[in-house]
Amino acid sequence: MKKLIYLSLVLCLISMTIKAQNTNEKYSENVQSLDSTISTLYAVISGEKGQERDWELMKYLFHPDAKLIPSGKNKEGIYKARYMTVQDYIDSSGKWLVENGFFEKEIHRSVNTYGNITQVFSTYESFKSETDKAPFMRGINSIQLLNDGERWWIMNIYWTQETEENPIPKEYLPDNN
Repeated sequence: MKKLIYLSLVLCLISMTIKAQNTNEKYSENVQSLDSTISTLYAVISGEKGQERDWELMKYLFHPDAKLIPSGKNKEGIYKARYMTVQDYIDSSGKWLVENGFFEKEIHRSVNTYGNITQVFSTYESFKSETDKAPFMRGINSIQLLNDGERWWIMNIYWTQETEENPIPKEYLPDNN
């Protein structure tokens, strides 16, 4: 019986290793540069109404300990932040993204790098369809990344939406806005 349990465990580990290697081969180009990592981040959450998202790719972009941190004022007018894992984000937003359609597009980027860490302020506009002319929302994603020498990892995304009382500063907008 012990041999059967051991054999089952070994087969499970082999299967998990093969799946991880296939995922690495499938998505490795998406994390080879800062540009490809950020472009993939925006692409993976974007899609028309009814279009499923590639959550396996979404998870691949992020370090296992990464957090997604939306912030903004609550009903009492106090600024708050909510800390989510990638799976928390998928569970809380995934269905809404598919049911409503959602496109987030980067319109400006400010990058600071020191050694293997990079901080990106990425200004975005959000649309319900790719054919929409005007965004329904704008904001800034503060994206922290790590380059481990083999690939880029998203460590955290911390964001807030633009409001009338908190407009996006000119230095974080394209020159024509």
